[in-house]
Parts: sequence; C-alpha cells; structure tokens
Amino acid sequence: MIVILVSVFSAIIIMMTAYSLIKALIIAYKRCEITYRNLILYSKLSFAICGTIAFLTPFILVF
Repeated sequence: MIVILVSVFSAIIIMMTAYSLIKALIIAYKRCEITYRNLILYSKLSFAICGTIAFLTPFILVF
C-alpha cells in the first residue's frame, strides 16, 4: 500500500515537472528562440520521458 502511495506522489511531482518544462518551451517559442517544430519535438519528448518514468516508478520501488 505504501509503495502505491509513494509512486502516485512521485508521478504527480514528475508530471508537474513536465508541465513546467512545456510551459518554459512555450515561452521560448513566443520569444522566437525556438522554432515551432522544435517546440513540438521537445514537448513530446519531455512528456514521453516523464510519463515513462512516472509509469515505471512503482516497479522500480518494488525491486
């Protein structure tokens, strides 16, 4: 039970980090520092990496 609670809490923190990264990327795009293609690429990459880590956290904590 404790592993599930810890993994849910960790997943929330990880997804908040992904949200902050994407927000920073949008600001960079509005300032014309990155292109639209890079915005989409980096956003998908950060969401995929953070989502994968959040999904695998319970399995990592069990072992």
